[in-house]
Amino acid sequence: MSLLQIEGLTHNFGGLTAVDDFSLDLGDNDLVGLIGPNGAGKTTVFNIVCGLYKPSRGKILFNGTDLSGRRPHQITSLGIGRTFQNIRLWNELSVLDNLRIAHFSQIKYGIIDSFFLTKKLKEDEQEVTQEAYELLELFTLQDFAQELPRNLSYGVQRRVEICRALVIKPRLLLLDEPAAGMNQGEISALMDLVRWVREKFQVTVWLIEHQMRVIMGICERIKVIDFGRTIAEGTPQEIRSNPKVIEAYLGEEVA
Repeated sequence: MSLLQIEGLTHNFGGLTAVDDFSLDLGDNDLVGLIGPNGAGKTTVFNIVCGLYKPSRGKILFNGTDLSGRRPHQITSLGIGRTFQNIRLWNELSVLDNLRIAHFSQIKYGIIDSFFLTKKLKEDEQEVTQEAYELLELFTLQDFAQELPRNLSYGVQRRVEICRALVIKPRLLLLDEPAAGMNQGEISALMDLVRWVREKFQVTVWLIEHQMRVIMGICERIKVIDFGRTIAEGTPQEIRSNPKVIEAYLGEEVA
């Protein structure tokens, strides 16, 4: 059974069709890229999967569960983590607290525990903090635990964002242009990080990216869309030599 199954996904903004009859199957531990020109509908697809937009038609199944009508926090709790094209960290909170807040969907205590500061609340909060520290250590981010994200380099902020997305222990991780704004050294480190995350956490990674070095270097399969429609799907080698992709996106020099 597919981990994520998308069939006939279509989304309209007024009279504009942003996504048109999009379909995709992702299995366990896949690493798949989604590429296309600016405005092709890539982020719209991610937003639909995460419940931020409601599709005009189509079906999305995650681990056999229909995502139709589910709110973003419900979809997150099912095991879908995500980062955004523009980094969305809480810059007035420490790195540690950014991770602690991400545990919200998993806390077990209730409002009465919060009001009376019960033993259960204190034990759960201690567990959340311990898990956050352990995750930061895995990402070698422990030295930044008390720092505000805005004081960190761009590459470190990206690592923090990916780290935070893994707090919920997702089975599917969506990365929206993680290499945007990075220099070549940071891009190399990001590629190593994505590979490591996939293997360490046994998570399926679905990646939107404009950096062809990243897409061609780490993805096992690539889907290409243009004006919301799929124009190609295949291995990096097949996509690199596809005439439709070269014309619409890659260009002769990149290909």
